[in-house]
Amino acid sequence: MYHILETHPELVPFEGDINLRMERYKNKLYQLLQGKASLRDFANAHKYYGFHKTPDGWVYREWAPAADQLYLAGEFNDWAWTKTPLEKKDNGNWELFLPGDTLHKGSKVITIVRNGDHLTQHLPLYTRRAVQDWQNGSWCCEVWDDLEPYPWTDGEFHCDEKPLIYEAHVGMCTEDYRVATYRDFADLVLPHVKDAGYNTIQLMAIMEHPFYGSFGYQVSNFFAASSRFGTPDDLKHLVNKAHEMGIRVLLDVVHSHAVANTLEGINLFDGTSYQFFHEGGKGDHPAWGTKCFNYDKPEVIHFLLSNLKFWMEEYHFDGFRFDGVTSMLYHDHALGTNFNSLSMYFTMNTDVEAVTYLQLANELIRQVNPRALTVAEDMSGMPGMCEPVRDGGIGFDFRLGMGLPDMWIKLSKKKDEDWWMEDMWRELTFRNAGTIAYVESHDQAMVGDKTMIFRYADAAMYTDMNKDCHSGVIDRAIALHKITRLLTLAAGGTGYLTFMGNEFGHPEWIDFPRPGNGNSFHYCRRQWSLLNNDNLKYQDLYAFDKDMIRAATEYHILDQEYPYLKWIHNSDHVIAFERGGLLFAFNFSPTESYVDYGIPVGTDKPYDVLFSSDDFCYNGYGRIAHMRMPNEGGHLSLYLPARTAIVLAPAKD
Repeated sequence: MYHILETHPELVPFEGDINLRMERYKNKLYQLLQGKASLRDFANAHKYYGFHKTPDGWVYREWAPAADQLYLAGEFNDWAWTKTPLEKKDNGNWELFLPGDTLHKGSKVITIVRNGDHLTQHLPLYTRRAVQDWQNGSWCCEVWDDLEPYPWTDGEFHCDEKPLIYEAHVGMCTEDYRVATYRDFADLVLPHVKDAGYNTIQLMAIMEHPFYGSFGYQVSNFFAASSRFGTPDDLKHLVNKAHEMGIRVLLDVVHSHAVANTLEGINLFDGTSYQFFHEGGKGDHPAWGTKCFNYDKPEVIHFLLSNLKFWMEEYHFDGFRFDGVTSMLYHDHALGTNFNSLSMYFTMNTDVEAVTYLQLANELIRQVNPRALTVAEDMSGMPGMCEPVRDGGIGFDFRLGMGLPDMWIKLSKKKDEDWWMEDMWRELTFRNAGTIAYVESHDQAMVGDKTMIFRYADAAMYTDMNKDCHSGVIDRAIALHKITRLLTLAAGGTGYLTFMGNEFGHPEWIDFPRPGNGNSFHYCRRQWSLLNNDNLKYQDLYAFDKDMIRAATEYHILDQEYPYLKWIHNSDHVIAFERGGLLFAFNFSPTESYVDYGIPVGTDKPYDVLFSSDDFCYNGYGRIAHMRMPNEGGHLSLYLPARTAIVLAPAKD
């Protein structure tokens, strides 16, 4: 019996399915290794394929089993499509040797593939740098090999703290009306992340993608860092600087699908739809218009696992947020599926090949870096998602708590007095795995939607955010912005996430330049000037977020898996709980303030007020004194003003 059945006895009726899961994993592992000692030894496709400098020239290799002939064209041969053929080797491999300095770092090339009488152009599958000619929109590969190793200085870096994640997009990190760079991010955003107290950044849109507005989720070149933002060395500079600041860096990796493009992407590279993807309709994602990988094919697994190893070893990423895991796990991509019973996870709808691939991926990642961190974007709640593979699980450390932002959005559409505390608490604490809690990520602010604070404040954000302006709408928005975040962090998971700018209440949606908006960058940037303006209230929101994160870090509250509920009262709109030795008390009532409200604490020690959302420095009214609260028979008597939260710690003397 696998350990998952002991820790989750509700899965015992599905022991046969768990056993089958593990049998498939072991069989696939045996099939792949074929004498290799480990997955780490197996996942080296990038070291063989692509362009590599040798002492006397360059060697270029591809895997294209169905192609009749491959050619290399580029600046070196005046773009003559069929002048420079590759030689066919065993197992569908092709190879070309170019002597001396025929190529150099930065040489522009494309691959030409012949099937019968038909010639098509493609970017090399393992290109490390794809660049676009902005005049005509065409893409090509720049030959890029590490002739001079990057001078890393992060050899001693490690971060073992529970993740406090700052999700970010490099291209929109500046206030300028342009695509920002890796260097911009390193100079502008990393110091801010450090000051804010977050210990992890999660970088979106790093893997090359032809359509900027896809937010990086329609990947074309899996081994290429997006050239929009700079060179590979620029990205390495960013990661190295983050490590010097004590910040781990996660890559938002997209192995759930691939862009359907043929020139820029890997689709139809050898002339077939089944080289990497399923044939027919199964290979087409019905909602995204993208291609779906065949996770059972050894060559595809080789490609994807090598991709993970490449990003960890070449760029020193500390782990991954796996995008679209729910879509991977089910043949119908969970479109409209209601996971209302455990049996829904163990049906013919489950893509068991994808389950096996994710197990292999997590095992490889741990072999490359035992301290690496992996996060699954899974809304289905697949059992075992965050259990070790050896115990019968899939191997992730965390899953995203995707129900939490949905809860806050639904509540924002109700009257404040209709917020039901027990429903909120149930949603916040209903989890059976390591969970990254969040109020909003990039998903909640895409074009046509709103940031949470804008849901509360709407147009008043444009007129009433001056510190000398007093507005009931803004007061409510600011109060809810603070206490919903504190409650989510303190009770909602074992990790926490915010999206770049939301920590200070960035007001607007995200919309990438496109013909429909006149190719405007207005909503595709971060307005840091709002935070830096001493006359605006954004500074107060940021001050609260900083102190919230600092308290979570200093008291290690996320090390305690679940909060201990001390008091909950629906009609009073009050919740109080303990976590990490701290007492958190919330009053969500829009109108009622309570004097001498009794909270049972289960100890006879007095408590000190650390901070409250009502403090002057957070744009509050300063109604809660920072003082010692006496303990009367195991109860604290607290003043709980409407729409406030208090954080208290047991007195030390």
